[in-house]
Amino acid sequence: MAVLDPELLLRAYSIGVFPMADSRDAPDLYWVEPRKRAIMPIDGFRLSRSLRKTIRVGTFSVTRDEAFARVVRECAHREETWINAEIEQSYIRLHEHGHAHSVECWQEGELVGGLYGVTLGAAFFGESMFSLRKDASKVALAWLVARLKVGGYRLLDCQFMTEHLRSMGAVEIDQKDYLRLLSSALAAGRPEGLRGPAVGAEFGALDRLLDAEPSRTVDAPASGCVIAQLLGQTS
Repeated sequence: MAVLDPELLLRAYSIGVFPMADSRDAPDLYWVEPRKRAIMPIDGFRLSRSLRKTIRVGTFSVTRDEAFARVVRECAHREETWINAEIEQSYIRLHEHGHAHSVECWQEGELVGGLYGVTLGAAFFGESMFSLRKDASKVALAWLVARLKVGGYRLLDCQFMTEHLRSMGAVEIDQKDYLRLLSSALAAGRPEGLRGPAVGAEFGALDRLLDAEPSRTVDAPASGCVIAQLLGQTS
């Protein structure tokens, strides 16, 4: 089975292009450059009161990069998907090079939600998410936004608009405006391909912040309280 070269994938993202397939069993893939692009303003995430409560009380245990391959597989495990075997293996390989990450939600030791995407410079390109429990994917996205905020990211690309994303603050912009934001985010992060991590944006910065917190407050996990605080006002 063919696997996309990681450098080729990164070059594609750097010019606003990404791969898709027609179905899980499709033998081929194609490159996509949407005329309209959905992005999530990192300072504009819409945190509902109910989602804030879910995060604060620790309904889900949230990790990053602990089950990347499983997250991709779960995202592909649906009736209609654009993730074929080549895309699945290509992003696993990109993850092994440090340029693709996942956020996982767990409940009683079971993986029940998550998302994955690509990081380049100060941009994060969200690829897909899944949820097996109510609000699991929303919690994963909230944690991702908080992580990007702490890590100094400037762009969260959601690719295509959905009502789910719109309800959480995503907006749709023209391709020209997207490319301008992308160029700024890449310049801020000084992407170095596979030769090393980006300067100016750090996906793991949130981990150090949470490590400095006590493990638990009186009535809620400290990490959830920190995430809710980072995301600011509720809607």
